Amino acid sequence: MNRPAAAGVGADPGTDPGTGRAAGEHRRGMAAGVAAYGLWGLFPLYFHALGPANAWEVLAHRVVWSFLLVAIVLVARGDAHLVTELRHDRARFARIAGAGLLLSLNWLTYVWAVSADRVIDASLGYFINPIITVLAGVVLLGEEVRPLQRVAVGLGGLAVVVLTLGYGEVPWIALVLAVTFAGYSFLKKQVHLPTVASLAAETVSLVPVAAAGLVLAVVSGRSTFAHHDGWLDVRLVGLGVVTAVPLLLFGSATRRIPLVLVGLLQYLTPFGQLLLGWWWFGESMPPERWAGFGLIWAALGVLSVDALRSR
Repeated sequence: MNRPAAAGVGADPGTDPGTGRAAGEHRRGMAAGVAAYGLWGLFPLYFHALGPANAWEVLAHRVVWSFLLVAIVLVARGDAHLVTELRHDRARFARIAGAGLLLSLNWLTYVWAVSADRVIDASLGYFINPIITVLAGVVLLGEEVRPLQRVAVGLGGLAVVVLTLGYGEVPWIALVLAVTFAGYSFLKKQVHLPTVASLAAETVSLVPVAAAGLVLAVVSGRSTFAHHDGWLDVRLVGLGVVTAVPLLLFGSATRRIPLVLVGLLQYLTPFGQLLLGWWWFGESMPPERWAGFGLIWAALGVLSVDALRSR
């Protein structure tokens, strides 16, 4: 009877357990990343189905139900201490509270944009976000800007000018979304919390206000919740799952694949939103809007090349 080949002697490299595990982890990370950004790209479909609830009510429901769900996940994992420990560190808690306020403003603006049939403007915000992040690194952290980053920032600025001249107004929805998310990311990065614990900590200070507002609106009859349609109530409560599931997938992806690859996958979200706004919701894409988006895509291409080269 033949003896098994010793490790590294006559063994098939394609069947090496370590290599196989690494490849499997990479595939799972890619699948999780594509799923996370793909789900975020489909968000307009869900938020559009929440009418006639207004943006403030949707925001309150999202804060309350997402906090409850991630809190349950943290307790089940035994990680609740990650949030409670923040009470003893005022500086970290202040940063995470600030991140929560920026996140809530981002959510509110996004929900309003979808309800106002401005999904394409919202998608532009997430295309612009990497460029705003570069600017934030320069202004807030004093980081040195590489030549290709300068080109990307210049193209991004030109795109805003083209869109402003074409529409007669500054693309404020996109800029608010990009600036709030860049600021949120900046503060969040300083606290160093895992994804789920971070969301719980960010929303914990907002939950009392959101819950009180919901209770008052329901009691007074000004809320669509419990006063309109049972399926609408289910969809509003489902905001917890809709918020938490992509975050869990995103956390799984960042643990398994390089951050450069995660950064490239992020463009799936605004592309999905753009296609939904254009094809599904019938929003217009006149030539000046194509020109502005084209400049943004060129800037993102330059940033991607810069990221890969620096990698």
